[in-house]
Amino acid sequence: MQDRYFNTLKRIGEFDLLAKQKKIALAKRFRGLLPVVIDVETTGLNPATDGLLEIAAVTIGMDEKGKLYRDQTYSYHVEAFPGANRDPEALAVTGIDPDAPFRYAIPEEQALKRMYAKVTLSLQQTQCHRAVLVGHNAWFDLHFMLAASKRSHIHSTPFHSFTSFDTATLGGAALGETVLARALRTAGIPFDISQAHSAAYDAERTAELFCYILNHF
Repeated sequence: MQDRYFNTLKRIGEFDLLAKQKKIALAKRFRGLLPVVIDVETTGLNPATDGLLEIAAVTIGMDEKGKLYRDQTYSYHVEAFPGANRDPEALAVTGIDPDAPFRYAIPEEQALKRMYAKVTLSLQQTQCHRAVLVGHNAWFDLHFMLAASKRSHIHSTPFHSFTSFDTATLGGAALGETVLARALRTAGIPFDISQAHSAAYDAERTAELFCYILNHF
């Protein structure tokens, strides 16, 4: 009985050590930065005048062999801020009706604070000091997120304010494709066009593309 007890303690200790080593390895992989994939759906293309409708965040993990993988997904339906411009062409592309009664959307301040809390917890768990936004055409998502944070009087976020990883650039360099659907197809990653322009779906596929490129190239 005593041997079984000590063997159990040993296994727990080995598990804790392995988990700690994985955290340290991920923290070192990007110089203390934690990749977090962000995708937004919006009422238009101008972050200063157009509003958020959806925002999703996908964290990236690392296994014991140093391979990156898609980890947790957090997504929110967002109420466009009062007075936000609504571009009919943008809404037609996303297929989102901002006034649909069953979207269960929340104010952008609330959505951002919830997401930032999740990302901050991931930073603590991985021993990283700052999140870095990963996106397909990352400048678009970063600028919308920063503009929404400013409107919400959120003066400090867990994300680096200007550094980002762009999977359009990575896809062009590694796979010869800059369009998300084509890059995924080249990588052999399934993509359902009928689910495109859902922030959660696009963010998860972008995360898989990011991991594929970094793991293979």
